[in-house]
Amino acid sequence: MDLVIFIAAIFVTIAVFVWLLRVFKATLNTAIMIAIVVLLVQLLFGIGPGELLNYTQQLWQVVWQAITGAG
Repeated sequence: MDLVIFIAAIFVTIAVFVWLLRVFKATLNTAIMIAIVVLLVQLLFGIGPGELLNYTQQLWQVVWQAITGAG
């Protein structure tokens, strides 16, 4: 009985580890893509990360106001 539980625990551990690796890989890929986009926007249009963040915040404010009808 203990051997069955041990083998099941090993399988669960491997499955969780593989899942965590996939999540980490996806997160890393997303972060790299965002960094590339920010770099390209900065190089091509002269818009820095701070300005890009401000534009993004303004966009979400406009979207939220359109959804809620405020403003």
